[in-house]
Amino acid sequence: MSETPILRLSNINTHYGQIHILQDVSLEVYSGELVCLLGGNASGKSTTLKTILGIVKPTSGTIEFRGEPVQQRPTSYRIERGMAVVPENRRIFGSMTVEENLEMGAYLRNDRDGIKEDFERVLKLFPRLKERLHQLGGTLSGGEQQMLAMGRALISRPHLLLMDEPSMGLAPILVEQNFEIIQQINQQGTTIFMVEQNANMALSIGTRGYVLQTGRVVLTDQAKNLLHDEQLRKAYLGR
Repeated sequence: MSETPILRLSNINTHYGQIHILQDVSLEVYSGELVCLLGGNASGKSTTLKTILGIVKPTSGTIEFRGEPVQQRPTSYRIERGMAVVPENRRIFGSMTVEENLEMGAYLRNDRDGIKEDFERVLKLFPRLKERLHQLGGTLSGGEQQMLAMGRALISRPHLLLMDEPSMGLAPILVEQNFEIIQQINQQGTTIFMVEQNANMALSIGTRGYVLQTGRVVLTDQAKNLLHDEQLRKAYLGR
């Protein structure tokens, strides 16, 4: 683990009008980690992700990405610096083919050989996409669309892959397969920050975890420790 985190949030406060959503949120993600942000509905998970991406502007606090403060920078700048997102509900381009969707992931790149290499890597990771390269994205199943959203993000060769609820709307068997692939992507060297409601599944593959409750970080630890944490089990695992 390197000494400087790839992503650092320090005392982030975010408001929607008068409503104080995130309250002094601090977290760190180091290169090579798979960090999970857990919490129930309305805990502030999605707002945290939107704040990292620059979609929501914090009222105070700092966001450092690759050693640089970016809280005043637009989303486009953060993407250029190496963030990529797999959004909630996939958000692929339904009227474009699988191949065209994947090509969108490389729009900021001009290293043809590297792009070709990453295309091959993505199609090896997701053989189903290889079979459907010329099919329209909108005709794919939910599980296939999730693969496509992940593949598109990976082709940008991100320094940090942000994932928003990757298990949402998927059948249980697909969730398991999906998380195995996420773990594989991480083990191949991609740093991942994942917002997820399925605490059990996320912590089973994660390095570390943070737990949000009404906009505050209430727990943080190694993923394996959080899996057996009584407070977390009662609050989020229903045990």
